[in-house]
Amino acid sequence: MGLATFAAGALVAGLIGGGVATAGFNALDDDGPTGTAQSVPESIVVNNTDDVNTITGAAVTASPSVVTIAVSGGSASGSGSGIILDTDGHILTNTHVVTLGGQVSDPTVEVKLNDGRVFAATVVGTDPLSDLAVIKIDAPDLTAATLGNSDELNVGDTAIAIGAPLGLSGTVTDGIVSTLNRTISVASSAVPEETPDSSESEDGEGFNFLPPGGSGEQQTQSQGSIYLNVIQTDAAINQGNSGGALVDGDGKIIGVNVAIASAGSGESTGNIGVGFSIPINYAERIADEIIADGEATHGFLGVSVTPSAGDGSQTTSTFSSGALVESVEPGSPAEEASLQVGDVITKVGNFPISDPQSLTAAVRIQTVGQQVPVEVIRDGDTRTVEITLAQVPTQ
Repeated sequence: MGLATFAAGALVAGLIGGGVATAGFNALDDDGPTGTAQSVPESIVVNNTDDVNTITGAAVTASPSVVTIAVSGGSASGSGSGIILDTDGHILTNTHVVTLGGQVSDPTVEVKLNDGRVFAATVVGTDPLSDLAVIKIDAPDLTAATLGNSDELNVGDTAIAIGAPLGLSGTVTDGIVSTLNRTISVASSAVPEETPDSSESEDGEGFNFLPPGGSGEQQTQSQGSIYLNVIQTDAAINQGNSGGALVDGDGKIIGVNVAIASAGSGESTGNIGVGFSIPINYAERIADEIIADGEATHGFLGVSVTPSAGDGSQTTSTFSSGALVESVEPGSPAEEASLQVGDVITKVGNFPISDPQSLTAAVRIQTVGQQVPVEVIRDGDTRTVEITLAQVPTQ
């Protein structure tokens, strides 16, 4: 089925009754006034220490490393969540949280810790291609998160979301890993109009970030879409969970919550059991690069592709089972590895490729300079080509 897209922004959680549900992805940031929930608990309450279950134990372990983030700039304001990476005060969150969906380039950022302390924060760097960002506070006695290994996740594993949905700090919900390697589309004002390794037949129908209290009419034409490879979970997450933690049963971070699906066109209906989180292994790499260099890198293959039936033919079906190479960029890694027009790409590393969007997400998640096995179908035969990926060129 075609890839659904999501709109980020000022969307009010509610309920819609009846009708046929249509999927769209909504950012989890809460773009309403910040500081509206002043009487919420700042830590996990455990009244009966003799009867602590897995969820309680994981929440007690991880919650001291999860923060609430308030952002303002101009007439806009909003809130989200974040994860403390180290005792130096680096905090991982989403780009759309610190830029209010692309509206603010020089935001005022405050961080509220799990113990109630509040500190001013500075933006270390943002990476719109992954929708990840790092901010920093100068604070003593911080508890750094323990990161898990998202490459070892199984469908059905326990997944626990911790963050500040609708400004409600310290909220814990649980579910499972619903699926892995899901590709979703995210609108970003910082993305180039034409993205390398993309489909030649994009319909331009992607939703954009919506300004707080505004409408799509205020969006700029420079906005485009990025494609993320994510963990899907049914743990209840809502606006304000953006940048917060998805943790396993041991309290280790396995993902950074980034989006939810909604029922209804262009509206948020709150949690409906379909949420998305950026895998922590990818997020950690991006964060490390931002901290070290102020920016992050992303793999580049150098092809333009369209959906394929998987047998080398272009498909107009609802379903696609590969990415058909329409052109190969001169001097690119794809050309150096002798990829050809007509090849159907079906796998990149460990990521199966079902369409052009999943190809983009799978290539972007790779490390620049990394040699990656790429599986292609050529003239009916399946073969694997080792390709050393380059850095995404600037537009």
